[in-house]
Amino acid sequence: MPVEFISAVHTDSGASGPAAASRTGFDRDHLRRYARALDDGGFDHTLVAYHSASPDAFQVAQFVATHTERIRPILAHRPGVVFPTHASRALATLDRISDGRLSVHIISGGSDEEQRREGDYLNKAERYERSDEYIQILRKVWQADGPVSHEGKHFRFEGYYSDVKPVNGLIPISVGGSSPDAYRVGGQQGDIFGLWGEPLKETGEQIAAVNAVAEAAGRPHPRIWVSFRPIIAPTDELAWEKAHRTLGVLKDQARNTELLRHYRTAGRPANVGSQRLLDIAERGEVHDRCLWTAPAVATNAAGASTALVGSPETVAQALLDYVDIGCDLLSIRGYDPLNDAIDYARHVLPLVRQELAHRAATGQAA
Repeated sequence: MPVEFISAVHTDSGASGPAAASRTGFDRDHLRRYARALDDGGFDHTLVAYHSASPDAFQVAQFVATHTERIRPILAHRPGVVFPTHASRALATLDRISDGRLSVHIISGGSDEEQRREGDYLNKAERYERSDEYIQILRKVWQADGPVSHEGKHFRFEGYYSDVKPVNGLIPISVGGSSPDAYRVGGQQGDIFGLWGEPLKETGEQIAAVNAVAEAAGRPHPRIWVSFRPIIAPTDELAWEKAHRTLGVLKDQARNTELLRHYRTAGRPANVGSQRLLDIAERGEVHDRCLWTAPAVATNAAGASTALVGSPETVAQALLDYVDIGCDLLSIRGYDPLNDAIDYARHVLPLVRQELAHRAATGQAA
Protein backbone atom coordinates (compact mmCIF):
# COMPACT_ATOMS: atom_id res chain seq x y z
CA MET A 1 0.00 0.00 0.00
CA PRO A 2 1.19 3.57 -0.57
CA VAL A 3 2.92 5.61 2.09
CA GLU A 4 0.39 7.97 3.67
CA PHE A 5 0.57 10.97 5.97
CA ILE A 6 -1.33 11.51 9.21
CA SER A 7 -1.79 14.72 11.16
CA ALA A 8 -3.90 15.43 14.25
CA VAL A 9 -6.62 18.06 14.52
CA HIS A 10 -6.53 20.52 17.40
CA THR A 11 -9.75 21.94 18.75
CA ASP A 12 -8.22 25.00 20.42
CA SER A 13 -6.06 27.60 18.71
CA GLY A 14 -4.33 28.46 21.99
CA ALA A 15 -2.68 25.11 22.58
CA SER A 16 0.82 24.34 21.33
CA GLY A 17 2.05 21.69 23.71
CA PRO A 18 0.81 18.35 25.03
CA ALA A 19 -2.44 19.82 26.34
CA ALA A 20 -4.22 19.98 23.01
CA ALA A 21 -7.44 21.54 24.25
CA SER A 22 -6.60 22.88 27.65
CA ARG A 23 -7.40 26.58 27.40
CA THR A 24 -10.83 27.22 25.97
CA GLY A 25 -11.52 23.62 25.00
CA PHE A 26 -13.25 24.13 21.67
CA ASP A 27 -12.89 26.79 18.99
CA ARG A 28 -15.22 25.86 16.14
CA ASP A 29 -13.76 28.30 13.60
CA HIS A 30 -10.20 27.21 14.34
CA LEU A 31 -11.11 23.52 14.02
CA ARG A 32 -12.76 24.20 10.65
CA ARG A 33 -9.67 26.06 9.39
CA TYR A 34 -7.41 23.34 10.69
CA ALA A 35 -9.36 20.47 9.08
CA ARG A 36 -9.56 22.27 5.74
CA ALA A 37 -5.85 23.10 5.84
CA LEU A 38 -5.09 19.39 6.24
CA ASP A 39 -7.54 18.49 3.48
CA ASP A 40 -6.13 21.08 1.08
CA GLY A 41 -2.54 20.35 2.07
CA GLY A 42 -2.61 16.73 0.99
CA PHE A 43 -2.63 14.87 4.31
CA ASP A 44 -4.33 11.47 3.99
CA HIS A 45 -5.56 11.03 7.58
CA THR A 46 -5.97 13.04 10.75
CA LEU A 47 -6.09 11.68 14.27
CA VAL A 48 -8.96 12.85 16.45
CA ALA A 49 -7.44 12.34 19.87
CA TYR A 50 -9.17 11.16 23.03
CA HIS A 51 -8.66 12.36 26.58
CA SER A 52 -11.01 12.41 29.55
CA ALA A 53 -10.83 16.22 29.71
CA SER A 54 -11.03 16.96 25.96
CA PRO A 55 -14.00 17.74 23.70
CA ASP A 56 -15.91 14.63 22.70
CA ALA A 57 -13.94 12.81 20.00
CA PHE A 58 -17.00 11.39 18.22
CA GLN A 59 -18.44 14.85 17.68
CA VAL A 60 -15.08 16.31 16.66
CA ALA A 61 -14.61 13.53 14.10
CA GLN A 62 -18.08 14.17 12.69
CA PHE A 63 -17.28 17.89 12.44
CA VAL A 64 -14.06 17.11 10.57
CA ALA A 65 -15.83 14.71 8.21
CA THR A 66 -18.58 17.17 7.34
CA HIS A 67 -16.16 20.07 6.71
CA THR A 68 -13.71 18.19 4.48
CA GLU A 69 -13.79 16.29 1.22
CA ARG A 70 -11.02 13.72 1.28
CA ILE A 71 -9.09 13.48 4.54
CA ARG A 72 -9.82 10.36 6.59
CA PRO A 73 -10.49 10.89 10.32
CA ILE A 74 -8.86 8.38 12.67
CA LEU A 75 -11.07 8.40 15.73
CA ALA A 76 -9.29 7.55 18.97
CA HIS A 77 -11.71 5.44 21.00
CA ARG A 78 -11.38 4.12 24.55
CA PRO A 79 -13.15 0.81 25.29
CA GLY A 80 -14.98 0.87 28.58
CA VAL A 81 -16.48 4.33 28.17
CA VAL A 82 -19.11 3.27 25.60
CA PHE A 83 -20.67 -0.21 25.44
CA PRO A 84 -19.48 -1.98 22.25
CA THR A 85 -22.93 -2.51 20.76
CA HIS A 86 -23.64 1.21 20.92
CA ALA A 87 -20.12 1.97 19.69
CA SER A 88 -20.56 -0.32 16.68
CA ARG A 89 -23.68 1.60 15.63
CA ALA A 90 -22.20 5.02 16.34
CA LEU A 91 -19.01 4.20 14.41
CA ALA A 92 -20.94 2.80 11.46
CA THR A 93 -23.12 5.93 11.41
CA LEU A 94 -20.04 8.16 11.46
CA ASP A 95 -18.50 6.08 8.68
CA ARG A 96 -21.66 6.67 6.63
CA ILE A 97 -21.50 10.41 7.33
CA SER A 98 -17.87 10.46 6.15
CA ASP A 99 -18.64 8.30 3.08
CA GLY A 100 -16.38 5.50 4.22
CA ARG A 101 -13.42 7.62 5.34
CA LEU A 102 -13.36 6.59 9.01
CA SER A 103 -10.71 4.56 10.85
CA VAL A 104 -10.77 3.73 14.58
CA HIS A 105 -7.76 3.85 16.89
CA ILE A 106 -8.35 1.72 19.98
CA ILE A 107 -6.61 3.10 23.08
CA SER A 108 -6.58 0.76 26.05
CA GLY A 109 -5.23 3.43 28.41
CA GLY A 110 -1.74 3.76 29.80
CA SER A 111 -2.47 5.51 33.10
CA ASP A 112 -4.55 4.03 35.91
CA GLU A 113 -4.94 7.54 37.28
CA GLU A 114 -6.48 8.90 34.10
CA GLN A 115 -8.66 5.82 33.53
CA ARG A 116 -10.20 6.22 36.98
CA ARG A 117 -11.29 9.75 36.14
CA GLU A 118 -13.95 8.08 33.96
CA GLY A 119 -14.73 5.25 36.36
CA ASP A 120 -12.49 2.57 34.84
CA TYR A 121 -10.76 0.52 37.55
CA LEU A 122 -9.40 -2.36 35.47
CA ASN A 123 -5.66 -2.89 35.55
CA LYS A 124 -3.56 -2.58 32.42
CA ALA A 125 -3.59 -6.28 31.48
CA GLU A 126 -7.36 -6.41 31.92
CA ARG A 127 -7.79 -3.29 29.78
CA TYR A 128 -5.94 -4.94 26.91
CA GLU A 129 -8.06 -8.08 27.32
CA ARG A 130 -11.13 -5.87 27.13
CA SER A 131 -9.84 -4.13 24.00
CA ASP A 132 -9.31 -7.50 22.31
CA GLU A 133 -12.88 -8.55 23.11
CA TYR A 134 -14.23 -5.13 22.15
CA ILE A 135 -12.66 -5.24 18.68
CA GLN A 136 -14.04 -8.72 18.08
CA ILE A 137 -17.53 -7.51 18.99
CA LEU A 138 -17.31 -4.50 16.67
CA ARG A 139 -16.39 -6.66 13.70
CA LYS A 140 -18.97 -9.31 14.58
CA VAL A 141 -21.77 -6.72 14.65
CA TRP A 142 -20.62 -4.96 11.46
CA GLN A 143 -20.53 -8.25 9.54
CA ALA A 144 -23.69 -9.81 10.98
CA ASP A 145 -26.69 -10.56 8.77
CA GLY A 146 -28.91 -11.06 11.80
CA PRO A 147 -29.03 -10.66 15.58
CA VAL A 148 -25.78 -11.16 17.50
CA SER A 149 -25.32 -12.46 21.04
CA HIS A 150 -22.10 -12.46 23.01
CA GLU A 151 -20.91 -13.71 26.38
CA GLY A 152 -17.33 -12.90 27.26
CA LYS A 153 -15.20 -11.86 30.19
CA HIS A 154 -16.02 -8.16 29.91
CA PHE A 155 -19.23 -7.92 27.85
CA ARG A 156 -22.50 -9.79 27.58
CA PHE A 157 -25.58 -9.12 25.44
CA GLU A 158 -28.30 -10.98 23.55
CA GLY A 159 -29.98 -10.54 20.20
CA TYR A 160 -28.33 -7.27 19.18
CA TYR A 161 -28.73 -6.07 15.62
CA SER A 162 -27.90 -2.80 13.89
CA ASP A 163 -29.46 -1.55 10.66
CA VAL A 164 -26.50 0.70 9.92
CA LYS A 165 -23.33 -0.88 8.53
CA PRO A 166 -20.00 0.63 7.52
CA VAL A 167 -19.69 1.72 3.89
CA ASN A 168 -17.07 -0.92 3.08
CA GLY A 169 -18.35 -3.61 5.42
CA LEU A 170 -15.67 -3.04 8.04
CA ILE A 171 -13.90 0.00 9.46
CA PRO A 172 -10.08 -0.20 9.67
CA ILE A 173 -8.96 -0.65 13.27
CA SER A 174 -5.70 0.61 14.69
CA VAL A 175 -4.05 -0.47 17.92
CA GLY A 176 -1.05 1.20 19.52
CA GLY A 177 1.40 0.73 22.34
CA SER A 178 4.85 -0.53 23.28
CA SER A 179 4.14 -3.34 25.74
CA PRO A 180 3.83 -7.09 25.11
CA ASP A 181 0.08 -6.76 25.72
CA ALA A 182 -0.11 -4.08 23.02
CA TYR A 183 1.90 -6.19 20.57
CA ARG A 184 -0.38 -9.16 21.26
CA VAL A 185 -3.65 -7.31 20.70
CA GLY A 186 -2.28 -5.30 17.79
CA GLY A 187 -0.79 -8.32 16.06
CA GLN A 188 -3.91 -10.43 16.53
CA GLN A 189 -6.53 -7.75 15.85
CA GLY A 190 -5.10 -4.60 14.30
CA ASP A 191 -5.23 -3.53 10.67
CA ILE A 192 -2.81 -0.78 11.71
CA PHE A 193 -0.33 -0.63 14.59
CA GLY A 194 0.78 2.73 16.01
CA LEU A 195 4.22 3.52 17.44
CA TRP A 196 5.78 6.66 18.87
CA GLY A 197 8.96 7.95 17.27
CA GLU A 198 11.89 5.95 18.61
CA PRO A 199 15.31 5.41 16.97
CA LEU A 200 15.38 3.20 13.90
CA LYS A 201 16.82 0.17 15.69
CA GLU A 202 14.19 0.18 18.45
CA THR A 203 11.40 0.89 15.96
CA GLY A 204 12.49 -2.07 13.84
CA GLU A 205 12.47 -4.31 16.91
CA GLN A 206 8.92 -3.26 17.78
CA ILE A 207 7.73 -3.87 14.21
CA ALA A 208 9.25 -7.35 14.32
CA ALA A 209 7.49 -8.09 17.62
CA VAL A 210 4.08 -7.08 16.24
CA ASN A 211 4.63 -8.96 12.98
CA ALA A 212 5.62 -12.12 14.83
CA VAL A 213 2.31 -12.09 16.69
CA ALA A 214 0.40 -11.52 13.46
CA GLU A 215 2.19 -14.40 11.76
CA ALA A 216 1.48 -16.72 14.68
CA ALA A 217 -2.21 -15.77 14.42
CA GLY A 218 -2.23 -16.38 10.65
CA ARG A 219 -2.96 -12.71 9.94
CA PRO A 220 -1.38 -10.21 7.56
CA HIS A 221 1.13 -7.83 9.10
CA PRO A 222 -0.58 -4.64 10.29
CA ARG A 223 0.38 -1.42 8.57
CA ILE A 224 2.82 0.47 10.78
CA TRP A 225 2.06 4.02 11.91
CA VAL A 226 4.93 6.00 13.46
CA SER A 227 4.55 9.47 15.04
CA PHE A 228 6.89 12.45 15.24
CA ARG A 229 6.75 16.18 16.02
CA PRO A 230 9.02 17.65 13.29
CA ILE A 231 10.65 21.06 13.69
CA ILE A 232 11.67 22.47 10.31
CA ALA A 233 13.30 25.63 8.95
CA PRO A 234 15.07 26.51 5.67
CA THR A 235 18.40 25.13 6.94
CA ASP A 236 19.44 22.60 9.55
CA GLU A 237 21.10 25.34 11.60
CA LEU A 238 17.96 27.48 11.66
CA ALA A 239 15.87 24.41 12.50
CA TRP A 240 17.98 23.68 15.58
CA GLU A 241 17.68 27.29 16.70
CA LYS A 242 13.91 26.99 16.32
CA ALA A 243 13.99 23.66 18.16
CA HIS A 244 15.61 25.18 21.23
CA ARG A 245 13.11 28.04 21.24
CA THR A 246 10.32 25.47 21.09
CA LEU A 247 11.90 23.55 23.96
CA GLY A 248 11.83 26.72 26.06
CA VAL A 249 8.09 27.04 25.44
CA LEU A 250 7.53 23.41 26.41
CA LYS A 251 9.47 23.85 29.63
CA ASP A 252 7.43 26.96 30.48
CA GLN A 253 4.24 24.98 29.92
CA ALA A 254 5.54 22.14 32.09
CA ARG A 255 5.89 24.61 34.97
CA ASN A 256 2.30 25.77 34.49
CA THR A 257 0.53 23.21 36.65
CA GLU A 258 -2.85 24.88 36.09
CA LEU A 259 -2.53 24.47 32.30
CA LEU A 260 -1.62 20.78 32.51
CA ARG A 261 -3.50 19.64 35.58
CA HIS A 262 -5.83 17.31 33.62
CA TYR A 263 -3.28 16.19 31.03
CA ARG A 264 -0.34 15.12 33.18
CA THR A 265 -0.20 12.33 35.67
CA ALA A 266 2.14 12.46 38.64
CA GLY A 267 5.65 11.00 38.66
CA ARG A 268 7.18 8.67 36.10
CA PRO A 269 4.64 7.72 33.42
CA ALA A 270 2.90 4.38 33.93
CA ASN A 271 2.68 3.47 30.24
CA VAL A 272 5.55 1.60 28.61
CA GLY A 273 5.66 3.86 25.55
CA SER A 274 6.42 6.95 27.62
CA GLN A 275 8.93 5.05 29.74
CA ARG A 276 10.74 3.92 26.60
CA LEU A 277 10.97 7.49 25.27
CA LEU A 278 12.44 8.72 28.55
CA ASP A 279 14.90 5.82 28.69
CA ILE A 280 16.01 6.55 25.11
CA ALA A 281 16.46 10.22 26.03
CA GLU A 282 18.77 9.19 28.87
CA ARG A 283 21.00 7.45 26.33
CA GLY A 284 21.30 10.53 24.14
CA GLU A 285 19.57 13.69 22.99
CA VAL A 286 19.98 13.09 19.23
CA HIS A 287 19.68 9.73 17.49
CA ASP A 288 20.10 8.56 13.90
CA ARG A 289 19.76 11.33 11.32
CA CYS A 290 17.90 13.95 13.40
CA LEU A 291 15.63 12.35 16.04
CA TRP A 292 15.56 14.70 19.06
CA THR A 293 14.45 13.42 22.46
CA ALA A 294 14.59 16.63 24.52
CA PRO A 295 10.87 17.42 23.97
CA ALA A 296 9.97 14.02 25.45
CA VAL A 297 11.89 14.92 28.60
CA ALA A 298 10.28 18.38 28.79
CA THR A 299 6.76 16.95 28.48
CA ASN A 300 7.39 13.85 30.61
CA ALA A 301 6.74 11.92 27.39
CA ALA A 302 3.07 12.90 27.43
CA GLY A 303 2.13 11.29 24.15
CA ALA A 304 4.06 11.32 20.89
CA SER A 305 6.73 13.88 21.72
CA THR A 306 10.03 13.16 19.97
CA ALA A 307 10.99 15.54 17.15
CA LEU A 308 12.73 15.32 13.80
CA VAL A 309 14.80 18.50 13.46
CA GLY A 310 16.24 19.97 10.29
CA SER A 311 15.59 21.43 6.89
CA PRO A 312 12.69 19.97 4.90
CA GLU A 313 15.21 17.88 2.99
CA THR A 314 16.73 16.47 6.19
CA VAL A 315 13.36 15.69 7.76
CA ALA A 316 12.07 14.13 4.53
CA GLN A 317 15.13 11.85 4.40
CA ALA A 318 14.60 10.91 8.05
CA LEU A 319 11.00 9.96 7.32
CA LEU A 320 12.16 7.87 4.38
CA ASP A 321 14.54 6.05 6.74
CA TYR A 322 11.44 4.87 8.62
CA VAL A 323 9.67 3.94 5.39
CA ASP A 324 12.67 1.77 4.57
CA ILE A 325 12.23 -0.29 7.76
CA GLY A 326 8.52 -0.87 7.22
CA CYS A 327 6.56 2.23 8.30
CA ASP A 328 4.02 3.28 5.71
CA LEU A 329 1.87 5.64 7.78
CA LEU A 330 3.85 8.73 8.79
CA SER A 331 2.27 10.86 11.50
CA ILE A 332 3.72 14.37 11.64
CA ARG A 333 2.25 17.12 13.78
CA GLY A 334 3.99 20.05 15.29
CA TYR A 335 4.24 21.94 18.54
CA ASP A 336 2.78 24.94 16.64
CA PRO A 337 0.03 22.74 15.23
CA LEU A 338 -1.72 24.67 12.45
CA ASN A 339 1.28 26.61 11.17
CA ASP A 340 3.46 23.51 11.27
CA ALA A 341 0.86 21.47 9.38
CA ILE A 342 0.78 24.11 6.63
CA ASP A 343 4.60 24.10 6.46
CA TYR A 344 4.77 20.29 6.32
CA ALA A 345 2.23 20.24 3.49
CA ARG A 346 4.25 22.77 1.50
CA HIS A 347 7.76 21.58 2.18
CA VAL A 348 7.94 18.01 3.52
CA LEU A 349 5.11 15.95 2.00
CA PRO A 350 6.10 16.78 -1.60
CA LEU A 351 9.74 15.77 -1.02
CA VAL A 352 8.82 12.38 0.43
CA ARG A 353 6.28 11.70 -2.28
CA GLN A 354 8.66 12.78 -5.05
CA GLU A 355 11.35 10.39 -3.80
CA LEU A 356 8.88 7.53 -3.50
CA ALA A 357 7.55 8.23 -7.00
CA HIS A 358 11.13 8.26 -8.31
CA ARG A 359 11.82 4.91 -6.68
CA ALA A 360 8.65 3.44 -8.14
CA ALA A 361 9.42 4.77 -11.63
CA THR A 362 12.99 3.54 -11.64
CA GLY A 363 12.51 0.32 -9.72
CA GLN A 364 15.07 1.62 -7.25
CA ALA A 365 15.36 -0.22 -3.96
CA ALA A 366 15.23 1.70 -0.70
